[in-house]
Amino acid sequence: IILKGFNKNIANMLKTLFFVLLFGTIAVINFGCGSYSFTGASVPAHLKTISIPVAADKSPAAIPGLRELLTDNLIQKFISDNSLQVTDRSTANATLECVVISVTDAPAIVSAGEEISSRRLTINVKVIYKDLVQKKTIFENNFTNYGDYVPGEATNQRDDAIAVAVDKISEDILLAVVSGW
Repeated sequence: IILKGFNKNIANMLKTLFFVLLFGTIAVINFGCGSYSFTGASVPAHLKTISIPVAADKSPAAIPGLRELLTDNLIQKFISDNSLQVTDRSTANATLECVVISVTDAPAIVSAGEEISSRRLTINVKVIYKDLVQKKTIFENNFTNYGDYVPGEATNQRDDAIAVAVDKISEDILLAVVSGW
């Protein structure tokens, strides 16, 4: 008799717990998805335009064309995203200043016999995102990413690795600006 009542209480508790978890999960999904979006999630409402001046390159490596490649890639990412219109500084609500801090090129995979079978080119960029309307800095962060290549190939894969690293960094910067990540 005691076990019969005990099993009934457990069954009722489990039913209650099930419904609380079910409705709680539904509520979190509805409220969470209803108010979240990737594009423009954290761009302040008063910011509609952004200027992206040519990046500076203060890295000891001083790779020719790197600053232009980074700048062009960022501009294309923002144009494609369409969260902020890219414009010149005189009419912009915000600005994105980038400085290439370092470029390293190091072995990534060393095979038997100490032969380097892959190299990793890593780029570090300091980014300052400023609100020109409220005259304040929104963030100042470093972004680092890389591209791998096989040394000694007939084609210059190092340039491809640079392009891959720049593309990854540009994507990270875009996400930081429009999503607050």
